[in-house]
Amino acid sequence: MSIVVTGATGHLGRHVVTQLLEKVPAEQITAVVRDEAKAADFAAKGVKIAVADYNAPETFDGVFAAGDKVLLISGNEFDKGRPAQHQVVIDAAKAAGVALLAYTSAPGSLTASLVDDHRATEKVLLASGLPYTLLRNGWYHENYTENLAPVLEHNAVVAAAGEGRVSSASRADYAAAAVAVLTGEGHENQTYELGGDTAWGFAEYAAEIAKQTGKDIAYNSVPGEVLHGILTGAGVPEMFAGILVGVDASIAEGELVVDSGDLSRLAGRPTSPISEAIAVALKG
Repeated sequence: MSIVVTGATGHLGRHVVTQLLEKVPAEQITAVVRDEAKAADFAAKGVKIAVADYNAPETFDGVFAAGDKVLLISGNEFDKGRPAQHQVVIDAAKAAGVALLAYTSAPGSLTASLVDDHRATEKVLLASGLPYTLLRNGWYHENYTENLAPVLEHNAVVAAAGEGRVSSASRADYAAAAVAVLTGEGHENQTYELGGDTAWGFAEYAAEIAKQTGKDIAYNSVPGEVLHGILTGAGVPEMFAGILVGVDASIAEGELVVDSGDLSRLAGRPTSPISEAIAVALKG
């Protein structure tokens, strides 16, 4: 039996594999990657490497075996039809007879267009008859903290989220939940709504950056169309800018407040605060 992680060299996948190595022998882990060179560090530790691509179904032949537990990390190619990409993995997992397929989805409360691909994938997964776990991941701290340069340049946090709040957590926190599911028992056919312990608003976020940098940082709440123009002007592709504006609209409606407590329960510890992620980003 292997624990198989797709997208293993992506931002979330790296955290998952690294944390799995603390729990199970390396030879029980298979990292599925598109570029073998990017997984050289995992291979050096004894992790099995499988080269496969969501866009090429035949590359998944033989990747899974009966009894495996699989983590399907959602793809990030928004323009390539993600549900069809994910179905490639689900079909291969079903054909192999895996014991569990966990999928990184989005909160059930979210209605932004971002969730359409996730809901379509969930539908395919449930129809497959595979034992499943839905890891409905909320927003990541890093979605914000990895993009501090314009905030520091303009002394402003700009969003179209009004007074909305976000229950974000770090990628490492979400990875810990996934690892708990992959290494534990009793998670079959379960849906977990995952979010950070403490929701925050953008004025608080701006104040925390100000506190840590000594700069005067304001929160500028702007209409969605203004944010769309700012993003596309900064080189963000039109389609992705639209997705981000839609997420902000959902935040304004309270749709990214996840208060189930599932994330800290699965991780076995409190989630890390946004202030910690800001500190890490500023050091980087």
